[in-house]
Amino acid sequence: MHEVPALPVVPDPLSAATVGPFPATYVSTTLAGDWLARVGAHGLGDRAAATVSLHPEGLLVERQGAETVFVAASRIEGVDTTPGMAGKVTGGEGILVVTWRLGGPQAGADEESDLPTTTLLDTGLNARRSADRDELLDAVRGLVARRTARVDEGTDEATGEAEGQSGDPASEPVSDPADEPADATRRRRPTTHDSDDQEAPE
Repeated sequence: MHEVPALPVVPDPLSAATVGPFPATYVSTTLAGDWLARVGAHGLGDRAAATVSLHPEGLLVERQGAETVFVAASRIEGVDTTPGMAGKVTGGEGILVVTWRLGGPQAGADEESDLPTTTLLDTGLNARRSADRDELLDAVRGLVARRTARVDEGTDEATGEAEGQSGDPASEPVSDPADEPADATRRRRPTTHDSDDQEAPE
């Protein structure tokens, strides 16, 4: 059975919004790439009125009559638009879909017997105003692009080490002093529209 981890807690305090808040319809959350497989856990598959805002810490979706969904900035994998999702169809590319990771490594987890669960999800949001959707789309794309750029520059998020700095002197490149000036400074460089959707197991 596919288990869905608990939803993350909203940071307290939470920084001021950089986009929104604005009203929207929370369409649904599905397993990533399968917009018919709605997630039943935590009411994630249920449509609801919502207020959406983006903060430096992440995306906040406050649903009416349901649990708030908070997606940390570091957990957002991508964003796109679509005309339909989980039985909801709009004109044009009206639904914004955020792909994100729920769950992950827990401090002190045993690597052999207590592997953490990570689930890749798609969450659909239908803003009342297209201007709000477009602003959020651009902002989330920028957030993901900046994080990707930092990783490409050589920072390993898991170890905090720069690319090429393994900590093992034997693994580091050795230059010939004869090939360098005496005063040289050495540096390292570093769509689916079918309404017969199915609910994913909780």
